[in-house]
Amino acid sequence: MSEDSQTMASSVKSRHWILIASMLAMFMAAIEVTIVATAMPTIIAELGGFSQFGWVFSIYLLTQAVSVPIYGRLADLWGRKRMFFIGTGLFLAGSVLCGFATNMGWLILFRAFQGLGAGAIMPLTSTIIADVYPPKERAGVQGWLSSVWGVAAIVGPLTGAWLVQHFNWALIFWVNVPIGIVSMLLLARFFPESKQRSPHRLNLAGSGWLMLTVSALLVALLQAEALGIAWVVGLLILALAAGAALLRHERRASEPLFPLAIWRSRTLLAGNAGNLLIGAAMMGISAFLPTWIQGVNGGTPLQAGSALAMMSIGWPLASTLSGRLMQRTSYRFTALLGSLLLILGTGLLLTLHRESPVWHAGLFAFVIGTGMGMTSTTFLIAVQNTADFAIRGICTASIMFSRMLGSALGTAVMGAVLNYNLLLRLPHDSDPVQQVMSHSQREQIDADRLGIMLTEIAHSLHWVFAVSAVIALLSLVVSRFVPAETPH
Repeated sequence: MSEDSQTMASSVKSRHWILIASMLAMFMAAIEVTIVATAMPTIIAELGGFSQFGWVFSIYLLTQAVSVPIYGRLADLWGRKRMFFIGTGLFLAGSVLCGFATNMGWLILFRAFQGLGAGAIMPLTSTIIADVYPPKERAGVQGWLSSVWGVAAIVGPLTGAWLVQHFNWALIFWVNVPIGIVSMLLLARFFPESKQRSPHRLNLAGSGWLMLTVSALLVALLQAEALGIAWVVGLLILALAAGAALLRHERRASEPLFPLAIWRSRTLLAGNAGNLLIGAAMMGISAFLPTWIQGVNGGTPLQAGSALAMMSIGWPLASTLSGRLMQRTSYRFTALLGSLLLILGTGLLLTLHRESPVWHAGLFAFVIGTGMGMTSTTFLIAVQNTADFAIRGICTASIMFSRMLGSALGTAVMGAVLNYNLLLRLPHDSDPVQQVMSHSQREQIDADRLGIMLTEIAHSLHWVFAVSAVIALLSLVVSRFVPAETPH
């Protein structure tokens, strides 16, 4: 650990306030994901523009993903505190503007602005915690940060539903403002930013190529169904061309966005590959388990949300446990155990059938959540403890970016698997999943025909779960590249 990092980690008097500030910032970003989804039907009813509904979420994820590695690199060059304030300020400004949107077009624009700020929050809060806590304590403290997501998964939908029922929907965006201000004030007061400074230049060309590469790729993946095959192919070609230009530029740049140390370290490569796989596997549950519960089982949205909440509960519990486990065993053992739990959970999804009780799905989601929490935290801590202080920001950001990219890839691949199977098994039915999930349409389907449709949809979803299981198996392979040592 470098001298800068040791100096920060030894400043123990204010660490609890820094942790509180980081948890508030993380909660602000986490609750944004769940609270907006709950309020969207009300927003659409007032603003209109249902055809643009998907872009409210896609544009936020897109601008967030594009900005994550840029914030990470700038935090290494210009300081964590400065970049955190810039990103959080943009996020809060975007939140305020979203509440004033008068139509769906303005809301999408302001969500893009909000996402540009959100790209700073997750990687920089995690980096700040790594700066002020020594390696032996990082895993446990990162578990506290992860627990915020479990709380947000429960509080977000309840808060969103209550606000839109009793107040104006704009409050779902504005509720973040006081949380963000308190977080910024605490960090301004207690976070001892490193005083070491040296002149740096912003890699504008590299940032531009990165934004073009990621934007083209994510739009192709997230909007594939709406855009059509010609647009998707064109965007993928653009992403490949821009990616090649980015690689060529990075090799020549004096201060590349992704320092060469990232590509030369087996631990850093394993951490990024592992989080890419975790993000992809996660979408097999987050996106398609509710489809099973509401479509195949005929459950309610509340039951589907409760099952997903079990995954959100298992994740932070396992993250906290993994810190103690790493101390007693090693990075590799903890990552392998998490991968085995992930394999077990995704494998159990293949045992679901039409008569399976909903609590089975919730239990399996909990097992998957524990596997993801254990592996993701282990990969993150191994990377942070390996990376030098000067590149810890970009290394942490690359982990977050890999998980986001994995989520987009997982959604696209598993969506394609589901659609292909449905087209193969139910070629004469238009959008069969929508038919069985809508109670009004479901009641109009003949009982025998409904039974056939549910059986074929179940088989199609089993293929999606099988893809998740294969991805989980790959995470076991990646885990073997994590160091067989304990944090010290």
